[in-house]
Amino acid sequence: MAYEVLMPQLGLTMEEGTVSKWLKQEGEAVKAGEAILEITTDKLTNEVLSEHDGVLLKIVAQEGEDIPVKGLLAYIGQSGEAVGG
Repeated sequence: MAYEVLMPQLGLTMEEGTVSKWLKQEGEAVKAGEAILEITTDKLTNEVLSEHDGVLLKIVAQEGEDIPVKGLLAYIGQSGEAVGG
């Protein structure tokens, strides 16, 4: 089963964040606790850590894109697994 990587809420007033840099690319293996991308808000830049072991199946949010809190960033799952649109 593929897992969704969602935009975290990094502060009480945070409404959206900008994807500044993907540290992993589609098809790369990731481990739980490993940084997979960097998010920039108006106050800070922070790394988003994977919550699951698997493969970065699909990147949904591109670098430079503003994504709301809880918005979809990517999917992590098993190699060859199908994910949504």
